[in-house]
Amino acid sequence: MNQKINIVDLGRIDYQTAWDFQKEFHKKVQLGKETDTLFLLEHDPVYTLGKNANKNNLLKKPNSEVKVFNVERGGDITYHGPGQLVGYPILDLHRYQKNISWFMRALEEILIKTLSTFGIMANQRDGLTGVWVGDEKIGAQGVRISRWVTMHGFSLNVNTDLTYFDSIVPCGITNCGITSMKKIIGDSQNMNLVKKRIVNAFHNTLISSTNKMEAV
Repeated sequence: MNQKINIVDLGRIDYQTAWDFQKEFHKKVQLGKETDTLFLLEHDPVYTLGKNANKNNLLKKPNSEVKVFNVERGGDITYHGPGQLVGYPILDLHRYQKNISWFMRALEEILIKTLSTFGIMANQRDGLTGVWVGDEKIGAQGVRISRWVTMHGFSLNVNTDLTYFDSIVPCGITNCGITSMKKIIGDSQNMNLVKKRIVNAFHNTLISSTNKMEAV
């Protein structure tokens, strides 16, 4: 398979605008009017709750700068904001694998491969979604799949202000610490470099793993 995935950098964008755009683009991919695309972006500060989220995991009313959205992805509550790289892959899984578990693990593997290029050894944890460094979470995943076309996706804490996580129970996991590349390395990271390495890992993980399946 020689599947092409477009990459679009949206820069910093408010959540509502990005969400509306995602839903419209998702429909176009379902109809065959757009090709598979990975959107990379940063959000203004926002808390989002997945469709089965426990609202009690928002521990206190956020200040006026932080909006709260109930969205159609899976998972519980999380934070998005400046310094955090968010990826929204809108893909038709008919071209890859029609397997939700495979897709979720692939998103985790993309972050793990990216972090390794910065000398950060991250891993998956049995029974939990996301990417971890020791006992602290550095990357999160939450998706919606309709007619095998994906939306929403992943987030990676690069230079994120981690104090925003103090107001929530991240992903509904009570004993979950949160970390970032900046915290681990001890210095702010170049977001453009992180994006470049995410894109490389994205193509290598999705395309190569699909090619291996086809070769079996």
